[in-house]
Amino acid sequence: MMPRILLVEDDLNIVANLTEFLRSEGFETDSANGQSLAVAKMEENKYDMLLVDISLKEGNGFAVCAAAKARGIPVIFLSASDDEYSVVTGLDMGADDYVSKPFRPRELLSRIRNVLRRSGRNQTTIEVDNIKVDTVKGVVTKNGSEIFLSALEYKLLLVFLNNRGVILSRSRLLEEIYDIAGEFVNDNTLTVYIKRLRDKIEDDPQNPAFIKTVRGLGYKVGD
Repeated sequence: MMPRILLVEDDLNIVANLTEFLRSEGFETDSANGQSLAVAKMEENKYDMLLVDISLKEGNGFAVCAAAKARGIPVIFLSASDDEYSVVTGLDMGADDYVSKPFRPRELLSRIRNVLRRSGRNQTTIEVDNIKVDTVKGVVTKNGSEIFLSALEYKLLLVFLNNRGVILSRSRLLEEIYDIAGEFVNDNTLTVYIKRLRDKIEDDPQNPAFIKTVRGLGYKVGD
């Protein structure tokens, strides 16, 4: 199961960008733009972590944190407020970490994984058919044997697994893997990497059954 994160943030740009980034890294991500909606979603769903902005247009992050901690859910605060009072208040309430905006996505990712590990909520295995991915260790196995992928191949595989049953166009795939690991990605490069990935994970790369080609539309993994 993928870890499920609730992002409590009212900046739509941050919500869109962070949701896309976290999903590409193997996290199921939901969002709420204020205190009331966040509490309602916690009552309806199970989350492994909350990322909470302190300054919300409706309610405040401290109240959301209190509601989350009452349910035993880890919390990382995201806030432009880097004053000592906000930091101390958040940590005194039981927040597990505090990251000031603007933040580097990779740094936030590292902190998320550390908190999940400490809290025992690091169930980060994605499994489809005979392919299994441990997104914390970055290990991919097929029928129990490890497969070694490049950074771009690994990213591409995660995109497919996080969009199971969805037809992904080539343009969508290019957007998802753009400039990963400092490599320039164009349409020809994408063709090469899909072939390399198929060579490593398909039982018969000439007749792919895992990454299926949907003629005229793109590619799909799963039903």
